[in-house]
Amino acid sequence: KSCQKPVDKYIEYDPVIILINAILCKAQAYRHILFNTKINIHGKLCIFCLLCEAYLRWLQLQDSSQNTDPDDLIRYAKEWDFYRVFGIASLEQTSFLVGIFIALWWMRPEMLKTKSDFILLLKALLLSSYGKLLLIPAVIWEHDYTPLCLLFIKVFVLTSNSQAIRVTLNLNRLFPWLAIFFGLILENGVVCLFQKMGWDV
Repeated sequence: KSCQKPVDKYIEYDPVIILINAILCKAQAYRHILFNTKINIHGKLCIFCLLCEAYLRWLQLQDSSQNTDPDDLIRYAKEWDFYRVFGIASLEQTSFLVGIFIALWWMRPEMLKTKSDFILLLKALLLSSYGKLLLIPAVIWEHDYTPLCLLFIKVFVLTSNSQAIRVTLNLNRLFPWLAIFFGLILENGVVCLFQKMGWDV
């Protein structure tokens, strides 16, 4: 009321500019998207990102399998590999998120007091994982630098997750990265568990 200006400047901005600023990981853009918009696609976005990740892993499994027998008993047997890889990717994503919640609750228990705090943070983390959609173009335009592209995509997603945690809980830069590090440790623990069980991850 005192300055006669909107607190959130992105209310007056075009959605394309907001998206560009979100891609640049600007905290104000994340704050606008999380608190001042009614985006309700976090569940669908999570499923689609998991499908993209499962598709990438499934393609890598197909490349590694050297089955040249033209007389397959089950023509679509490799589809089961896709469903299995999708399940593994889902468990890894869940363990990553659980690791983040455990770390944040351990470091700052007052931040996650109510159920609505947990839900808001979960929505923020799911929305900030939109960078996984870049996996599909990386696979389609396959070239010698694909592993490097996948590494950049991973770093971008983790940076987005860090900004989402920072904006949602109003923290400094250190705590979100510590929580993400703990989430990665838990996720890698699940990967090691699957590898010990003899499953291709």
